[in-house]
This record gives sequence, C-alpha cells and structure tokens, in this order.
Amino acid sequence: MNTPRLRRVLRKPEVLAASGYRPTQLDLLIEQGRFPRPIRLSEGGRALGWYEDEVVAFQQARIAERDREAAKRKKT
Repeated sequence: MNTPRLRRVLRKPEVLAASGYRPTQLDLLIEQGRFPRPIRLSEGGRALGWYEDEVVAFQQARIAERDREAAKRKKT
C-alpha cells in the first residue's frame, strides 16, 4: 500500500532566507517563470507557500549550471 508522502511547505521568509533573494527579486523571477510558483495554502486565502522539494530542485539546477559554466571556462 502506497501512502502519499507529505511535502514540506516553506513560507516566504524561509524561501527568501534559503535563496538569498530580496522579495522583489523573488517576485520578478516567479513572474518570469524562472522560480517555482507558490501554492495557495487555503482556498480563497492570501497565504502562499512553496514546496521545499521544488525550491531545492531550483537550487540544484543553479548549482549544475554554475558547474557547467566553470567546466566550459576551464576548457578554454
């Protein structure tokens, strides 16, 4: 029997601390589709959150991009 795995939800202060972005930078990246979109925590409510695994995947992608660019520079 497969029990659904709970996904941890991060609130905006945690996302800002983890990412190092300022609120306006984060909002711009979300608008541009370059950062995971938040979810509404209640129907019709204003509270937003981000799934931790999506934020971690974003960070891992940025690290991989950095490493690819460093490897390219090393080859030249």
